[in-house]
Amino acid sequence: MDRPTIIPETLWNSATPDLQALIRGLVEQNASLQQRVADLEARLNLNSTNSSRPPSSDPPSVKRAPPRKPSGKKRGGQPGHRRHQRALVPPEQVQAVVDHLPETCRKCGGELGGDDPEPRRHQVAEVPPFRPVVTEHRLHRRHCPRCGVATRAELPADVPRGAFGPRLRGVLALLAGSYRLGKRPIKQLVADLLGLSISTGMIAKLERQCSADLAGPVAELADAIPDAPVVGIDETSWREAGKKCWLWVTVTSFAVVFTIARSRSGQVARALLGTKPDQVVISDRFPGYEWISEGRQLCWSHLRRDFQAMVDRKNGGSGFGERLLDRSDRLFHHWHRVRDGTLDRAGFASRAGRLRGQIKEVLTGGAAGPCATTATTCRELLRLEPFLWTFVSTPGVEPTNNQAEREHRHAVLLRKTSGGTDKRGGEPIRRAAADGAGDVSTPGCRPAGLPDGLLPVRALGRQAAVAYAFAVARGLGGPTPGRYPSDRVMNCPSPGREAPPSDRGRLLVFLIAMRRADNLAMRSL
Repeated sequence: MDRPTIIPETLWNSATPDLQALIRGLVEQNASLQQRVADLEARLNLNSTNSSRPPSSDPPSVKRAPPRKPSGKKRGGQPGHRRHQRALVPPEQVQAVVDHLPETCRKCGGELGGDDPEPRRHQVAEVPPFRPVVTEHRLHRRHCPRCGVATRAELPADVPRGAFGPRLRGVLALLAGSYRLGKRPIKQLVADLLGLSISTGMIAKLERQCSADLAGPVAELADAIPDAPVVGIDETSWREAGKKCWLWVTVTSFAVVFTIARSRSGQVARALLGTKPDQVVISDRFPGYEWISEGRQLCWSHLRRDFQAMVDRKNGGSGFGERLLDRSDRLFHHWHRVRDGTLDRAGFASRAGRLRGQIKEVLTGGAAGPCATTATTCRELLRLEPFLWTFVSTPGVEPTNNQAEREHRHAVLLRKTSGGTDKRGGEPIRRAAADGAGDVSTPGCRPAGLPDGLLPVRALGRQAAVAYAFAVARGLGGPTPGRYPSDRVMNCPSPGREAPPSDRGRLLVFLIAMRRADNLAMRSL
């Protein structure tokens, strides 16, 4: 038998064969237990900086970045900084104009006359008194002198059948979906601000109505995702009817679509993304995206956490992690210069090419290194190495999937406060409405980046609840026929890409209201 290195040769030779076998078995068992302890300690040391765990799960022992040293400057704007001033509202949007004319000279006290063609403008914005407009519709009944039958008048088609109008319905949906208020806080807020009495059941009913109004545009957005040239995708756990599901998010330049799925399989990702050959998908290394053979960008934020995990293991693989972090720091330095306009894409491609060779060399060394976990990660990245660099040659592709993770944040907070969704009355759908700052019939008011054939939500009609509100519905709706075999669109909320300054139209359609768009959503309310 081979002698264990920790046993002196003379002592080993004096032992019987049975004793040597026992010692060798104990040494192997000790090595196995040491490796197990190292693996368990590595798992205990996982946090948001070296894994996909959220920062909220970090223990107090995790050290944050140290605060910046005081610069010695005073608080506020520094001398020479660019001036930022609130823009005045255009005259056509001003409700009232009050002219103030000086009567006497501020120096000698003499009487003044004449006109000032360019007076100094001072605008004051104020919230109007919160008094709900209550309209009583009286349906009279008349008797026919001919046959004696009594006939009562019918409500016109444009009059809501319920006790609350579309604007109020939109406000309640905004509070529930975008600000994540519960039914009782909404009830109290309506009573305090508007002096209205409304039940929690009615609030839920109005949310469902607003959600139903948005089914059309949300379905259009879901159908438009497969045609988008660049899509970010991510998934997180969700609760539905007390059971674990998955909440998928797809992010494009014009919309964000959420889907509740019963599984986390690649079949769901394929149904959401489609199979367009020239589409680029930004994702992490989750196996559910392995079916994407080309047109994929791996998230560098996830990769940097993997590199940090190599360093935190403090073993033979730590050096590879340190070198990979250093190379990625250089890569992002150059990328930030591209975004700032101080480096053109040709120069960036040249610098990224050199870093690519260096990173591949480090990965090759790590794949043959002494740490098994680091070696496995390096071999995996070498296999997927082309997908690390798609953003270098393809304009419009980001190196990270941070936008999809940011969009998930609102849903995660909603899940923590509400526990997810239930199945009361059918498939649960959380929807939100949108803002279309221009009428689609007006030339030049189409939001930038909107696919052909996809109209802004404004096209639905004039109801403010549909055009300008966010809505959330619990326990209403059903699966989209023929689209997802075992899942369904969770008709999403999301902000659309902002149009040029000349056209401030924005498409904001949310399944779960994902953005605070107070100034846009409340403009017509």
